[in-house]
Amino acid sequence: MDFEVLLPEEIEKRSFEIIAEELGEVELEPLQEPVIKRVIHTTADFEYLHTLRFSENAVPKLQEALRKGACIVTDTRMAKAGISEKTLQRYGGRVCCFMGDEDVAQAAAANGITRAAAAMDKASKLQEDLIFAVGNAPTALVRLHELMQQGKIRPVGIIGVPVGFVNVVQAKELILKSDIPYIVAQGRKGGSNVAAAVCNALLYSMR
Repeated sequence: MDFEVLLPEEIEKRSFEIIAEELGEVELEPLQEPVIKRVIHTTADFEYLHTLRFSENAVPKLQEALRKGACIVTDTRMAKAGISEKTLQRYGGRVCCFMGDEDVAQAAAANGITRAAAAMDKASKLQEDLIFAVGNAPTALVRLHELMQQGKIRPVGIIGVPVGFVNVVQAKELILKSDIPYIVAQGRKGGSNVAAAVCNALLYSMR
């Protein structure tokens, strides 16, 4: 069995070359291409070629918000850890995750809701532009939609890619019907790694 001998910094480059080879003559919308390819790179799953949904001008709108220092709010510490905060900080932005906060746990218990939903309530109090990157909990998207309907929050963008079987598809459909700039992984697939990959693709293609 033959293995390619590559230096660590060459592995990502070679991975993207393989993705391009396997895509063949498939033409991608130029602004969406970095996002789609990075998600495929992260998951080794070419199905995202067909399931990633972008609202009109989603990529330039989200990148404009990032350039202006928007805060990214995630629903998991894994997604937070995966986002290139160093790159985000160049534009004055930051990444927040409230899932482990004691006040969020207390609010979830007191109100009989998930921590993810309670974390959205806490995020709604932030006085800055927010991009939500949800990769795990559909209840976060449902609560975010409720807060939007109530006029308590107006995100500048939503990355809706939770994974799972219960209420996942339905939660994503709520975002697909919204007028907020979005990138959504339609169907059951997604994950914290996908949420981070989308954020990083937006950031890296701003260089």
